[in-house]
Amino acid sequence: MKYAALGSAIAAIVICFSGLAARAQDASEKEIERYRQMLSDPMSNPGYLAVDRGEVLWKQARGTKNVSLEKCDLGEGAGKLEGAFAHMPRYFKDADKVMDLEQRLLWCMDKIQGVDTKEVIARRFSGPGKPSDLEDLVAFVANKSNGMKIDVPQSNPKEQEMAAVGEALFYRRGGVMDFSCATCHGEDGKRIRLQGLPNFSMPGKPAQETMGAWPTYRVSQGALRTFQHRIWDCYRQQRWPVPEYGTDAITALTVFLQKQAKGGEINVPSIKR
Repeated sequence: MKYAALGSAIAAIVICFSGLAARAQDASEKEIERYRQMLSDPMSNPGYLAVDRGEVLWKQARGTKNVSLEKCDLGEGAGKLEGAFAHMPRYFKDADKVMDLEQRLLWCMDKIQGVDTKEVIARRFSGPGKPSDLEDLVAFVANKSNGMKIDVPQSNPKEQEMAAVGEALFYRRGGVMDFSCATCHGEDGKRIRLQGLPNFSMPGKPAQETMGAWPTYRVSQGALRTFQHRIWDCYRQQRWPVPEYGTDAITALTVFLQKQAKGGEINVPSIKR
């Protein structure tokens, strides 16, 4: 009888502390969201500095051909930016492949401007005192699709193939920890510390809200980050060999995730921890 009473008391204490922990987590998440809302205005969001720098780069004549990127076709016609990001990755006939925004920008730099992209790729991710042309250009172009819905095309067989490859990569386990993308993002209710993890295994709101918020300004890193950086960092944390920048594998995974996020509204650059 004593043991039964003791067991009941312990159970009550555990339930009490579990409830307190859950309320503390909810309160912390609300404070984090309030902080993000405070910085969401363009006048407060440091990510808009990247947008402004990207606009300058887009219009600047560069490379051996001394032309700007305004002749670059991102899928909506040469120089047309509104809605381009909402429909990427997509198939480009001139390159005969499916490309995400970063791949396409590199292609245009090479083919249209005559820029040596090796140096550009070497600065693919910014650091203290080291800006990234690609991060700035992505911020500028993506911002032109704000308020629009994610809708990646799937009419071309190569687009369908990339979506299938991306789905396979999402569930592919490997690395020293035997992780896959689905290990963290394959079901509801998972989190790392206070950070909730969106479920990408099915189309819907979690995927829409997440994909509609990239590129983002990472407060913890003091830099704007693109989705290529997000995938690179995910693989690094899984202890996989990190994928090379601008590879088809990253594009395929992005196609799958954007497909899951169809209908999500774009609002970038966002603010994340």
